[in-house]
Amino acid sequence: MAAQKEEYGAKDLAVLEGLDAVRKRPGMYIGTTDSQGLMHCLWEIIDNAVDEALAGFCTRIVVTLHADGSITVADNGRGIPVDKEPKTGLSGVEVVLTKLHAGAKFGNSSYNAVGGLHGVGSSVVNALSSRLDVEVDRNGKTYRMEFRQGHPGVYTDADPAHPSPDSPFKKTRKRSPTELREVGTVEANVTGTRIRYWADPEIFNSTAKFSYDQLIDRVRQTSFLVPGLSITVVDENVPETGDESIDDLRETDEMMLPDREQSTEAAVAEQSEADQPADEASSEDGIPAAATVAERAGHARVEEFCHTGGVVDYVDFLSKGEPVCGIWHISGEGTYEEETQVVGPGGDLHAQMVERTCGVDIALRWTNNYDTTIRSFVNVVETPGGGMHVDGFLNAVTRQVRKTVEANARRLKVNLKDSGTKIERDDVTTGLVAVVTVRIAEPQFQGQTKDVLGTAQVKPIVTRLTDKQFGEMITGSKRGYKEPSSRVLEKIVGEMHARIQARKTKEVTRRKNALESASMPSKLSDCQPGNDDIAELFIVEGDSALGTAKAARNSGFQALLPIRGKILNVQKASVSQMLANKECGAIIQVVGAGSGATFDISQARYNKVIMMTDADVDGAHIRILLLTLFYRYMRPLIEAGHVYAAVPPLHRIALTGKRKGEYIYTYSDDELASRVAQLRRDRIGFDEDIQRYKGLGEMDADQLADTTMDPRTRMLRRIRMEDAAQAADIFDLLMGGEVPPRKKFIVDNADDFDRSNIDA
Repeated sequence: MAAQKEEYGAKDLAVLEGLDAVRKRPGMYIGTTDSQGLMHCLWEIIDNAVDEALAGFCTRIVVTLHADGSITVADNGRGIPVDKEPKTGLSGVEVVLTKLHAGAKFGNSSYNAVGGLHGVGSSVVNALSSRLDVEVDRNGKTYRMEFRQGHPGVYTDADPAHPSPDSPFKKTRKRSPTELREVGTVEANVTGTRIRYWADPEIFNSTAKFSYDQLIDRVRQTSFLVPGLSITVVDENVPETGDESIDDLRETDEMMLPDREQSTEAAVAEQSEADQPADEASSEDGIPAAATVAERAGHARVEEFCHTGGVVDYVDFLSKGEPVCGIWHISGEGTYEEETQVVGPGGDLHAQMVERTCGVDIALRWTNNYDTTIRSFVNVVETPGGGMHVDGFLNAVTRQVRKTVEANARRLKVNLKDSGTKIERDDVTTGLVAVVTVRIAEPQFQGQTKDVLGTAQVKPIVTRLTDKQFGEMITGSKRGYKEPSSRVLEKIVGEMHARIQARKTKEVTRRKNALESASMPSKLSDCQPGNDDIAELFIVEGDSALGTAKAARNSGFQALLPIRGKILNVQKASVSQMLANKECGAIIQVVGAGSGATFDISQARYNKVIMMTDADVDGAHIRILLLTLFYRYMRPLIEAGHVYAAVPPLHRIALTGKRKGEYIYTYSDDELASRVAQLRRDRIGFDEDIQRYKGLGEMDADQLADTTMDPRTRMLRRIRMEDAAQAADIFDLLMGGEVPPRKKFIVDNADDFDRSNIDA
């Protein structure tokens, strides 16, 4: 039977008006509706305030995290216009917060280099909020307007001091007068904007969580990129800590002053004495000072950021490990022509060629670290995906390094006749810390989330400036750069040799199957071939434990590699030292996927790599050294969840009486005491002579299998890296070459140390 023909007409077409399209398809505007999208909304509001700073009209921003989950962003900029917009007849506030692609950033009169330029930031946040309140100080008055899911109206709060999106709301009818109303007065010279919003749970999924650490990172980087701008973060979710913190907070008011000359950044409890009374700072522009906000809220977590050194200070902050050279600075500007749509006198768009100015500000330094850290920005908006400005910078740096290495081949011991000894970009960027910023009008981003800069004309300008200025530095022709440039070149050439050696090692270690590798270490007890999807490699501490482990393992899928004591601390060692180390080389060879930049996880010979060491302090130290090796040179294994720590027991309790022959294993002294107390309460007999294992070698094969190796009964701890940047900081602190920070960390945290969390 033929299907009935469906009618399709104009009545089937849906027209989404206003901000309804944003609520229907939020992913088009903020990327996702999880934590990333939640944070993106905050960036949009903060970026609008920062744009005022870039235009020279804002010196202070305060971000407040309220206990009810809402967020307030306040600035002392010019304030959103409150007069009528001629075309719509609405107030400027309502236009900015309810109309997509509306704002001053489409013209050239109010803003030049800005971050938010698509005209959808504030309106999208409004659409995706269950409630949004805005207050504007202008013309000696304070104006207020409220919205529910993007629609203007008026809330009736039972307690105005504690507004809520659940309060009664009267929606403004279409074609009715705007609900922007005067609610107070301010000094004639006071201007600014305050926006408080509550993210809508109907839009964001249940896993969406706000990240305080991401906020602090973003605020800190903005303070570097806009020298002199003071940004305060107040978190009302932190418990009170007493009056002392309030006294300390008062000392930070000097941070709020726009004429501060020195760079500062710290939690407010660590600031120096103020140069001006708090009352003056708090009344300067209508934004409460940090101390005032904290005292009113009764909370202590207030952090403030203000720097004057720009990208040079930022590179210094990002640098980890021992510097190879000082911080090199590249700056300048260039012009280019671009065809753009310009709003004419009648409000119509027409194409016009305009001349743009591109300002370039770059700072870079090499350290002895393995990692590459390149942060790129366009008008203070971070571009994690890079783009034309980063491409231009890296192309020029790589080209200049290659030319200089070729010119100094004999001194650097580079064989130019060998086609394989060529400097690659990875060699240049290893250990490189750089901040690349450009400021241009109306940049072209790839998507609203602004991850990649697409303005092609920027690339040749950055390339030309880098070629000239970096070329003078790396060749040593610029005064004061001869010695540091030599160190940089030696490091880069060393990375090239290490890469070539690593590639050779990788080629040697790859095998067609588990039994064909004649080059495997003789001490490896490999598993049978054909079980690659479940194969496990146990890295065993000591030869004594190896004998027991051989009898306890399932040779079908479990391989054993013994190591002798504590391996090389690769956090302090160079790549060549690591490769020359017998134990480290054996581990990399057995895993079979290479190391460093050439690591290929698809070539790994085992599905799980399990560190099996004694349950004591020495065993924990060995695990840390092993984990440092995996983190620095085989990181994808950790990121993919293939690295584990075995959890051998510390004690064995032998039961007696009717349960003779049964054993209970415990993994800490606290657990032992708890189990013994439980057995006594339950009147279960046990041998008072409780066995305490000093090492894996003290177990017999059955015990080791049951407790540590048999997948059916063992317990493993998976090594995870939820935050790679934080993990890098911890590894550098605990395993790096700088002793004072490590000593301070140990002293500060000694009282909170818990041995049971040593692998947590």
